[in-house]
Amino acid sequence: MKRQERIKKLTLAALFLALAVVFGRVFLIPLPWTRGNVNLCDAAILIGALLLGPWYGGAIGGFAGLFLDLISGFAQYAPFSFIAHGLEGLIVGLVARWLPNRWGRLLGLVLGVVIMVICYLFADSLLYSWATGVLGIIPNTIQGLVGAVIAVCFEVPLRRRLHVSLNK
Repeated sequence: MKRQERIKKLTLAALFLALAVVFGRVFLIPLPWTRGNVNLCDAAILIGALLLGPWYGGAIGGFAGLFLDLISGFAQYAPFSFIAHGLEGLIVGLVARWLPNRWGRLLGLVLGVVIMVICYLFADSLLYSWATGVLGIIPNTIQGLVGAVIAVCFEVPLRRRLHVSLNK
């Protein structure tokens, strides 16, 4: 990869990481039964993964989840969020690279959200109880799906405007 392209992708990754943290703090709905919250950080993570690829998407997701939990007072979730959102971004980017059409991107988004939900099911279950983990499935799915819908709406226009390609 050319130096200029690498700098552009690193800069965009940093911007999507910052957006994920801002979206995660500004659009925040607490969930008393899971001791967690629903937020819009997934939108920036998923857009970043679709535009920049698996490794940037994984880094954006992992560090956004980690930072959000640390600054939100949910430090017990930080390692789980690093894994859940990191895998989410990685999977979305990998599937979008392997299947670079609309259906591949949609499949990647669905698989990424499913992975994130499963990770939080285990995180809530380990931290609290299986009942808490099960109660978190619906809100985590809603959070992921809202993020995926936002990603679908903004990915193509941003790709055209920013001139980025997964193939580079």
